Amino acid sequence: MFRLLLSAALMLTLGSAPALADETVGCPAYLDHDLPKLHSRDSINLCELAAGKPMLVVNTASFCGFTGQFEGLEALHQRYAKQGLVVVGFASDDFNQEADTEEEAADICFKNFGVTFTMIAPGPVTGPNATPLFAHINQQSKQPRWNFTKYVLNENGEVLESFASSVDPDAQPIKQAIESVLQR
Repeated sequence: MFRLLLSAALMLTLGSAPALADETVGCPAYLDHDLPKLHSRDSINLCELAAGKPMLVVNTASFCGFTGQFEGLEALHQRYAKQGLVVVGFASDDFNQEADTEEEAADICFKNFGVTFTMIAPGPVTGPNATPLFAHINQQSKQPRWNFTKYVLNENGEVLESFASSVDPDAQPIKQAIESVLQR
């Protein structure tokens, strides 16, 4: 450590600035990935979006009996975003209920249900090929058994609670879990 400080001080003295530290040093590996946004040319790095923030992470599907939960998830996003909650939906076809195209999935999310929270393009949320965030979640909790499984993570990425598909986003236990991570 002393050598590193001495080296930086020497470089400043000689007029050349040291290389900037890697901006992702404080970002956990499970978030440090660029993921494509749903039906977009844009991608998002979850570190930039959510590092150090509490999250509500949900695996979604376009043609599922629980698809109507997008409305409740959007309501949670609108209610808690200003307090620091990051809601992220991961479109997934792990249970064979995703739309055939990303355009169709996007229409369902964005047009039919008015989703404004971050939606990630379809990818796996279970098994050995799960996206890095879901692999991290699955190590701490049960992996999704169906669409619209909801996970509340604290600012350190620890799964505080998980909720089955049948638990509506506006259910009191979900709100309590969210509020508990926001009060830290």
